[in-house]
Amino acid sequence: MRAVVLHQPGQAENLKIEERPIPKPMENEVLIRVRAFGLNRSELMTRKGLSPSVKFPRVLGIECVGEVVEDPSGHYPKGQKVMALMGEMGRAYDGSYAEFTVVPRHIVN
Repeated sequence: MRAVVLHQPGQAENLKIEERPIPKPMENEVLIRVRAFGLNRSELMTRKGLSPSVKFPRVLGIECVGEVVEDPSGHYPKGQKVMALMGEMGRAYDGSYAEFTVVPRHIVN
């Protein structure tokens, strides 16, 4: 899959499109095919290096809409349209600037 990866904070040129494996969801996680994501001030601050808790490299993105590809719990059926936001998405774990993302089930609606 393609993902926009930030290896170190700085200018917008530090955001690089890379090929990465599609992540695998674990228990209490959902794999989402990202169809759209937002660009917001929080990600701008992280890109500039103003989010000291964020470890790099990181795929930014604190929100997305898309379709469920896999939910090991069975709560969301494959193809279900969903949104996910916040919950440390794009900060503590990779976010939505990618074709696919894995997020905790509790942030999916």
